[in-house]
Amino acid sequence: MSDPTTLKHTPLEAAHVACGARMVEFGGWFMPVQYSGIMDEHKAVRSTSGVFDISHMGEVLVEGAGALAWLESLLTNRVGKLAVSRGQYTLMLDEKGGVIDDLIIYRTGETTYFLVINGACRDIDLAWMRSRLPADGSVVLKDLGNDYAAVALQGPDSEKILRQLYPSCEVPKRNGIATLSDVSGPVPALVARTGYTGEDGFELFVPTVDGIALWEHLIAAGVKPCGLGCRDTLRLEMGYPLNGSDLSGERTPLEAGLGKFVSLDDPSKTDFSGRTALEAQRSTGLPSLLTPLKMTVQGPPLRAHYPVLSADVAVGETCSGALSPSLGEGIAMAYLPPALSVPGTGVEIEVRGRRYAATVVKLPFYKKPAQ
Repeated sequence: MSDPTTLKHTPLEAAHVACGARMVEFGGWFMPVQYSGIMDEHKAVRSTSGVFDISHMGEVLVEGAGALAWLESLLTNRVGKLAVSRGQYTLMLDEKGGVIDDLIIYRTGETTYFLVINGACRDIDLAWMRSRLPADGSVVLKDLGNDYAAVALQGPDSEKILRQLYPSCEVPKRNGIATLSDVSGPVPALVARTGYTGEDGFELFVPTVDGIALWEHLIAAGVKPCGLGCRDTLRLEMGYPLNGSDLSGERTPLEAGLGKFVSLDDPSKTDFSGRTALEAQRSTGLPSLLTPLKMTVQGPPLRAHYPVLSADVAVGETCSGALSPSLGEGIAMAYLPPALSVPGTGVEIEVRGRRYAATVVKLPFYKKPAQ
């Protein structure tokens, strides 16, 4: 647990307390884990709308004549294929191919890029990027993490709510970003259409001083306040990885099943940190694969670090796990030998000395009902 004197606080903390949030330490931040309850909040996002405080995440502006070439050398997905106002998921690796962070990058101008990085990785990411800046001054990096308050509005009703609150807003398409012209301040307010729940949704970035007002407007519009608890169950149902649990410096994105976000075979992609290690791993064979598991019997909720067994032999451990609110079944992710990662393969998960049957499945765990 972090030292209480060094715990970081988001600009929306007072609003969380006013909403009755249960606050916990998360990655060095004091964050809401739930308000009305994980199940209630989870179902609101799946059926109507919910809002999350994501102000702990970092925002980084990269600009300059050398920005594109420099970003290509840092990130796995080819940045050059982004049109202005478009974004993509990508990863930043060390030279061994291990994951430093997974992030979203948006191209906001011809030579300007806006990166959203994980909260627990902000200092590490910035140090890594700054250590690789070209000496000729062709790239300028600005840490805007303390200049923005940010929220994620997620759920089927999110676009309707966004249009109600900001009638003149240019609503971006999926994976797009636009200026939130209704808000002015020392940094430009932005709205992006990505998300971490499997539902339609938006991330709104506003000047820090406007954060609580934005939160209160969303709550007044009927949006359910949501905490880290249901954010975890929502993302796990979709098979979205969590950095620090499913992703780490000990695993490559190929092992994590994220090869489509690594431009190894794109002839236009230049060299990037970790590429040589990934190419070597691909040629020799992956030692493990991040594998989705679903319990086939009733049992206790799954958590991280539960042993996974095959034929009475420990073959891995869970790195994420939960009782899926949408499915009513236990689900988990675990790095397993590739031969055991085939859908339909049976394994056991050990919870407090007892074993429970599970099977390998395909992602996502949860699929939206047909309309």
